Amino acid sequence: MKLLLDMNLSPVWVKALEEQGYEAIHWSQVGDPGAPDAELLEWALGEGYIVFTHDLDFTRLLALTDAEGPSVVQLRSQSVLPDDVGPLLFAALRQHGELLEQGALVVIDAATSRARILPIK
Repeated sequence: MKLLLDMNLSPVWVKALEEQGYEAIHWSQVGDPGAPDAELLEWALGEGYIVFTHDLDFTRLLALTDAEGPSVVQLRSQSVLPDDVGPLLFAALRQHGELLEQGALVVIDAATSRARILPIK
């Protein structure tokens, strides 16, 4: 599973994800840090990445465009650092991994994670 980290997440996630066996890259390594979210989604789709974000705009973009991909993992937590929420993310990736490979939106909060198959209707 390949994850593209949005600009609103720290690059320290790359190492944390790689230590768990995931391929990860921060958007600042491959794209313009000021690029609109739609550009990030387009790049992720073309390169086969799942977007990992703390930004609510990705859900809106997926819904407005009836997109079937890329998959998006959205972290809804006050703390967004691996030491604090890494276990929640890793559990959600294991739980919803198959859906993410097919095209899904996974939302993670402090209590649970839930998945919606794309496109969002």
